[in-house]
Amino acid sequence: MPARCNPAHIPTTEQIGSGIQYPVRLGGQTHVTDVSDLVPHPIPRLSDVSIGRRETVAVAVGTVLVVAAFVVPRLDLGPVTPLINATPDRFRDFADTAPIFGWWNAHVGPGTVPAVALALAAVLWGPALAQRLPWRWLPWTAWAVSCAWAFSLAMVDGWQRGFAGRLTARHEYLRQVPTIDDVGEAVRTFAGRILDYQPDSWITHVSGHPPGALLTFVWLDRIGLGGGAWAGLLCLLAGSSAAAAIVVAVRALADEDMARRAAPFVAVAPTAIWIAVSADGYFAGVAAWGIALLALAVTGTTRLAVPAAAGAGLLLGWGIFLNYGLGLMALPAVAVLISARTRRAALTALVPAVVAALLVVGVFAAAGFWWLDGYHLVQERYWQGIANDRPFAYWGWANFGSVVCAIGLGSVAGLSRVFDLAALRRRSGMHLVVLGALLAIVAADLSRLSKAETERIWLPFMVWLVASAALLPRRSHRWWLALNVVGALAVNHLILTNW
Repeated sequence: MPARCNPAHIPTTEQIGSGIQYPVRLGGQTHVTDVSDLVPHPIPRLSDVSIGRRETVAVAVGTVLVVAAFVVPRLDLGPVTPLINATPDRFRDFADTAPIFGWWNAHVGPGTVPAVALALAAVLWGPALAQRLPWRWLPWTAWAVSCAWAFSLAMVDGWQRGFAGRLTARHEYLRQVPTIDDVGEAVRTFAGRILDYQPDSWITHVSGHPPGALLTFVWLDRIGLGGGAWAGLLCLLAGSSAAAAIVVAVRALADEDMARRAAPFVAVAPTAIWIAVSADGYFAGVAAWGIALLALAVTGTTRLAVPAAAGAGLLLGWGIFLNYGLGLMALPAVAVLISARTRRAALTALVPAVVAALLVVGVFAAAGFWWLDGYHLVQERYWQGIANDRPFAYWGWANFGSVVCAIGLGSVAGLSRVFDLAALRRRSGMHLVVLGALLAIVAADLSRLSKAETERIWLPFMVWLVASAALLPRRSHRWWLALNVVGALAVNHLILTNW
């Protein structure tokens, strides 16, 4: 419901902007807010928006990083290149638009008009709508808008090329589905088929992930929902639901006001470019709900803390059998536990979550797949492929250029506010979980097992970075939101992404 103040506290014109704090009601809870938030605002002129030094520096660094990542591959700097030992044709196929995986192709499509309309609506009315909606509708609205936004961006490339055909490519899971006659046998023999150059090696994406990813699409096919369109719909719905999960988690870790501020940013995040068209969108949704349930359990926001914690464990446990890299979701999860008000609250959430996650590990072990065996073998498979030709001298820093493209400069500005020592000392959950996601990305980068394609691979972590924009001054939100959606539209219309 809209914010309400006590009639005795209705501000005068002179008091607006004075910094005086007033109690307000949001969704049945009392909050304290600045008096300027109790009256409607027109869209501020850019000259009226004060941008702090931290935001300016962060956006400048992000811009330079992106420009350098796109320009350096054209400068013939020897090992500082996205691809070595490459013919011109191979360079064009695998590094034409480095650090993004795709090809230069200025184009429009059926999704262009809806995408632009959604972007304009989000900028003009998104922040105000997020403040006025009843709380029970806000997560659902964020999910619906995120879903529509992701689908519109995918449809810029057309139905087949942009959506239905994405997961049917020769390296994708759906190519392997028809070969699975016995699910139990596939799990038992899974590790033995990871390495390349064997007669029965799994195709690229299947070999690069634990069996959970392949099993998902096999089960989807078994219930009669086979093919690229149904697989894409699963990834779209699951991936876009991350917006709702983040809103729920932010409310638990911070407060309802912060969740409302985050909602427009996560609903039309640039990450949507890759969420609708890759299995990593599905992985991101699973991991996001795992963290959200853990946040609810840790903060006592729900009366069902133990079931919520167990649900978090099941989802995060399932997540590591979708993608080996989701083991790094332990960092945001630990950040959530650190934010607990008491040690008892942390333990109440931790124990059921760990037990539930171990249950998932035990089921796969009983079925014949041991996660650590797969993890060691997939590292060998990684170096059997194109990874040897992707030098860390370029990708070690250019990966972060793809992160900037995927989260938007508005979110980069928000990240500058995460490094708030006072907030970290008081164990602010909002700051800690975003910092945990950022540390997970740094760890993934330093592992040298994520060179290129990180705009897709790191989606489960990047969706949390987008939420940091909520920390920016409210008066500047529309401008940062505009910067994000313009960046997303530019990337999607200038580059034919490979995902």
